[in-house]
Amino acid sequence: MIRERTRAGLEVARKGRIGGRPRKLSPHRRETVVEMVNAGTRSAADVARLFQVHPSTISREVARHQKKHAVSPEL
Repeated sequence: MIRERTRAGLEVARKGRIGGRPRKLSPHRRETVVEMVNAGTRSAADVARLFQVHPSTISREVARHQKKHAVSPEL
């Protein structure tokens, strides 16, 4: 009975809600970060210091952007 109630509560909590930690950078800042790194005007470490985030955060954002905008090979 406890399991059933727990599962029901978890299902209700999942509806319309996204879990996890909020992102450190806003969507506008993410675009700016990717543009700066890809343009070569600043290194990832410099951008991380500028936006006061860890360099890994910058690397993940750049990788996400590249994956999102990757051109798939034609078959």
